[in-house]
Amino acid sequence: MALSDELQRLADLRQQGALTEDEFQRAKARLLEPGSTVSASASLGDNSISRLRRSRTERWLGGVCGGIARHTNVEPWIWRLGFAFLFLFWGTGLLFYILLWIFVPEEDATAL
Repeated sequence: MALSDELQRLADLRQQGALTEDEFQRAKARLLEPGSTVSASASLGDNSISRLRRSRTERWLGGVCGGIARHTNVEPWIWRLGFAFLFLFWGTGLLFYILLWIFVPEEDATAL
């Protein structure tokens, strides 16, 4: 993949809210270092779960399904259906949803 393609991919990820401004700048610096062979996907690291955020725009209750949908590129209604289906099994879906609502931070207003 060409350097310009990698930089465009990083810019797209930043615009989608998957990268903060700081993460974008660090990944861009890694790409632009002379002799660096790190690709954009490798420069993002393996801590992708730490970038999971609750959505401010795509939400019914806490934004959990909207945030997971943005993170996984799956429609939010599919996640809502999944949580509703899990609710039928002794409230498991409700328990997971509440735990995610508590422990997953809300996305920054600047990421919108």
